Amino acid sequence: MTTVNTREIVLNILMEVLENKQYSHLIINSVLDKFMYLGKSERGFIKMLSEGTIESAIELDYIINLYSKTPVKKMKPEIRNILRLSVYQILHMNSVPDHSACDEAVKLTIKTKKYRNLKGFVNGVLRSICRNKDDITYPSPEIKYSLPEWIANQWKEQYGEATYIKMVESLGQESPVIIRPRYDISKDELIKSLNDEGVSTRPAPYVDKALEIYGFDSINEIKAFQRGEFYIQDISSMLVGLIANPKEEDTCLDVCAAPGGKSLHLAELMHNTGKVLARDVSENKVDLLTQNFIRSGLTNIEAECFDATVLDDSQIEANDIVLCDLPCSGLGIIRRKSDIKYNMNLNMQDELVELQRKILAVASKYVKLNGSLIYSTCTTNKKENIENVRWFLEEFPFEPESIDEFLPDELKSDKTAAGYIEILPGIFQCDGFFIARLKRI
Repeated sequence: MTTVNTREIVLNILMEVLENKQYSHLIINSVLDKFMYLGKSERGFIKMLSEGTIESAIELDYIINLYSKTPVKKMKPEIRNILRLSVYQILHMNSVPDHSACDEAVKLTIKTKKYRNLKGFVNGVLRSICRNKDDITYPSPEIKYSLPEWIANQWKEQYGEATYIKMVESLGQESPVIIRPRYDISKDELIKSLNDEGVSTRPAPYVDKALEIYGFDSINEIKAFQRGEFYIQDISSMLVGLIANPKEEDTCLDVCAAPGGKSLHLAELMHNTGKVLARDVSENKVDLLTQNFIRSGLTNIEAECFDATVLDDSQIEANDIVLCDLPCSGLGIIRRKSDIKYNMNLNMQDELVELQRKILAVASKYVKLNGSLIYSTCTTNKKENIENVRWFLEEFPFEPESIDEFLPDELKSDKTAAGYIEILPGIFQCDGFFIARLKRI
């Protein structure tokens, strides 16, 4: 059998994500699926090294530049990524001896063939970093935690220095896997089912039914997952459904539904009564939505391909709840999807604000009198969040509704009494999110 070089696999992942701008979670999951035959430790190494290197790229480049005469930006792509993954091991993976990280980097350089003559350069840079790693200091928190300067400046401006420090430090914390049981399965039943498979659980914050799970290799191999007994969904995402608070027999429309977790949550909260129409502009995503909905066993939910920016006369004033979980800059979830911070910029944020307002203007017409529009994003940018809500309330016949009754005491504040919540990473124990509940009047 051919021996698999796990570092070479990681190098290929880095080339796709950091050089070709592909989505890290999609590439990593695809690779792990391809190499399912590898042992748990090898797959874990691939995941840890690839995710860690991507997440820490700004820090790694800063350190490499300290000890390389050639700037990272001027290096050959394969060489800079060999150095990145090697420096990550030296700094952040205690299980890997420094000499092994250096030796494997040289072997990987030789294997590239095209740049094998650079093996001495690679070895020299890494050996220098090994000798000096305990003396490295960082000029700013954003370098240490690999946050682009423009995001750091935005967080400081919008939330202040003290909150910014907590937000940026949260980027160094691990993101737990959060699940919720299917509506007809109790939390105790699910815990027993998971424990029987060797999967450990602990209570998650803020939502009674939510659980953190750990001690497993692949989520797809968990039999309880195969049986559809739970869904993977972060606490912040669950709060959207709880704040929407649909009643049995309600009619709900999710205008930008993919990947479908919030739509399913609405359908479950209505105990498989009423109707949830989950829409997305992409046929491929709608196909995935349909598969997930069939797998859930719920009969009160369906997927449909439709552009949220186009008015649908058949939906005008037809819905008790309209969920607008809209495309956004994603800065609240960069701990989970770290490539977001490299692919987003201020101009793109401004373009997203315009798209959000266009969709909100259309979606406002779909809400019944006294019905609710739920606006949510997974970003921290006030322009995409509270400023959009203020604009919306000036333009359309809606008023904010207090969301206190849907939240645990530790999440309540003057803001939640006024109809919205800003969930900031590092301040709350979950992903960054914004959720507002607005009533049609």
